[in-house]
Amino acid sequence: VQLVESGGGLVQPGGSLRLSCVFSGTDFSIADMGWYRQDSWKQREQVALISRIGLATYADSVKGRFTISRDNAKNTVDLQMNNLKPEDTAVYYCKARLVVIDYWGQGTQVTVSS
Repeated sequence: VQLVESGGGLVQPGGSLRLSCVFSGTDFSIADMGWYRQDSWKQREQVALISRIGLATYADSVKGRFTISRDNAKNTVDLQMNNLKPEDTAVYYCKARLVVIDYWGQGTQVTVSS
């Protein structure tokens, strides 16, 4: 399984970014997908999850601002991030869970700063 993230960058507070993760290597439709983030020395934290049947859950810190979605025809999972705050600055990672095995992408940097 391979996961490749894209879409990170530098954005001002209040701005938006859309992250995308392309999945390959096996049947995407059976994978539960998620976005996580890690800032420097902090522990990696869960941002948003979307199950194989499309049920989404969010961390309290991003509810109402971030939206996770998946396209099983394109093997992608996206994270739309609106009203970004400086505390959203982190490396964002895509994760796929297949049964009990987790696969991670290489990460994409998001920096929110004026």
